[in-house]
Amino acid sequence: QVQLVESGGGLVEPGGSVRLSCAASGNIHSLNVMGWFRQVPGHQRELVATMNITGTTQYADFVKGWFVITRDNAKNTVYLKMRRLNSDDTALYYCYLMWTTAWADIRSEYWGQGTQVTVSS
Repeated sequence: QVQLVESGGGLVEPGGSVRLSCAASGNIHSLNVMGWFRQVPGHQRELVATMNITGTTQYADFVKGWFVITRDNAKNTVYLKMRRLNSDDTALYYCYLMWTTAWADIRSEYWGQGTQVTVSS
């Protein structure tokens, strides 16, 4: 059973920073993509950032250089450092893991339980 466990969320002052962590365990294909999505009640879940096994990244436009995704392949862990946070960043942040079995066109996706980030003074 693949599991993703997030940590690091909490209450943050506007303009502050937080680092989220996500540790994956289970039978995980090494050639994968890990990353972060976020969701606000009443809105669709949206991509924040992803990184594949070789270090190729994808960021949402709203990141604007203030968020950085990193990963430690040896630990099966992905991180998200978020700086200059504002109230619009308040959301439930979900860790994401994906790989494909190309010959069968199979996509395997897994999600963490989510960690809440609340930006408020």
